[in-house]
Amino acid sequence: MRFPRSCGTLLHPTSFPSRYGMGDLGGEGKEFIKFLQRTEQTIWQVLPLGPTGYGNSPYASYSAFAGNHYLISLDILVEKKLLHTDEAKQAELQVKPVAEYEKAYPLKEELYKIASSRFYESVSKDDSNRLEAFKESNKFWLDDYCLFMTCSKMNGKKPWNLWDQNLAQRKKGAMNKLREENSSEIEYQTWLQFEFFNQWYDLKKYANDRGIRVIGDIPIFVDHNSADVWSNPAYFAVDKQGNRELVAGVPPDYFSETGQLWGNPLYKWKALKKDKFSWWVERFKQMFELYDAIRVDHFRGFDEYWEVSASEKTAIKGKWVAAPGRELFKTIKKELGELPIIAEDLGVMTPEVEKLRDDFEFPGMKILQFAFDSDPTNAFLPHNYPQNCVTYTGTHDNDTTIGWYKSAPDHQKHMAREYTRSDGSEIEWDLIRLGMLSVADQAIFPLQDFMSLDTEHRMNLPGTVGKNWLWRYTSSMLHDVDEERIKGLIELGNRMMKPSEG
Repeated sequence: MRFPRSCGTLLHPTSFPSRYGMGDLGGEGKEFIKFLQRTEQTIWQVLPLGPTGYGNSPYASYSAFAGNHYLISLDILVEKKLLHTDEAKQAELQVKPVAEYEKAYPLKEELYKIASSRFYESVSKDDSNRLEAFKESNKFWLDDYCLFMTCSKMNGKKPWNLWDQNLAQRKKGAMNKLREENSSEIEYQTWLQFEFFNQWYDLKKYANDRGIRVIGDIPIFVDHNSADVWSNPAYFAVDKQGNRELVAGVPPDYFSETGQLWGNPLYKWKALKKDKFSWWVERFKQMFELYDAIRVDHFRGFDEYWEVSASEKTAIKGKWVAAPGRELFKTIKKELGELPIIAEDLGVMTPEVEKLRDDFEFPGMKILQFAFDSDPTNAFLPHNYPQNCVTYTGTHDNDTTIGWYKSAPDHQKHMAREYTRSDGSEIEWDLIRLGMLSVADQAIFPLQDFMSLDTEHRMNLPGTVGKNWLWRYTSSMLHDVDEERIKGLIELGNRMMKPSEG
């Protein structure tokens, strides 16, 4: 599917300003959308919105379907009269340019429970009908997720394969007992999802009504400790006790002598294919409802994936195994129609992967920070772009452009200056200009680069834990962005909103 020539910003909702320790789906999201509208941007790209586990990574979620309930705005709950203003104030934290998840979570959780109780105590007929409709339209995953989170709490958030085996293996008697004894917690988990999706769809509509498309992100693999693997073990490489047998990763390369061992359980593609890829169809169906387009992470894995035994300590001893990506996407297209998908095709790509991408007309990704490490044939240099692609200065896994430039080898700095005909003093704007004027259908830039921020504002450093996914901006930082400069480049590059798109 081809996308219109356009421009946008990459920003995760946790990075919004907020009085409550982390960004949420409240009013600051609308202020950001107004910023996009003022600068004639028509794309907002986010990271996965699922409930996060250890490390708060959006790519390590308890569910491929559920939403991160900590993004629920307390201010919106006050507007709905499910919380009082003085109650919400109890969760306020000092506004900082980093998220304080560990402080925010317990404060928010306490208030969510109050709001949930009030909802059920005084639920109107309309809200009751909407809740039942929500349950029905999400029955494929909702009940299993709520049960999983209930069990997880009961077991101190230990991985599900370490629970009592009757629950781990979902024995009928144990599951019935779980429902009977924990009905209030299950109701609470249901309300959290109901409220999250209500708030998300309201924010998405606010963007769409202003001519802004929202691009989501779908990780190819799911976390082992997730409702997906627990409720569908036949689709994943786990044994009868739920222990991983085969896991995902990538082989050794220039960047790592031992490769990367991600640890996600691999799919049992034969079982998925036998069920006509129903789990994947449902997953993409929901993604196309949540977003206007989606970026598919690690696209290569749909053609072939690196298979490693779960007993291995590194990814060295693995092998490439073919995946039925062509059959999968044909099935999804048959069931759902057009596929507004962006393929994350970074790293070493084979001709077969490129053919899979191109046969379905999925645009690939071009990262400008990767453009200056070789010679003029480098595929990330704009003069080598195909039109059907998306250009970025960097992604959530890259340093900010200023940070990248400061740490880049001298020969890369030299080539970047030569290519942009600049002295490098505003390298972030030099690369933004390159992307804006390139032939790429879409140009998307991290908000940090529009703000001219340094390394300390980086979102994620792959292969590390502890300091990732924390970045936030303040309201004044957004106010100080040079909007006229952005708008001027968008107009110069013919990326402004067309009358038919508004």
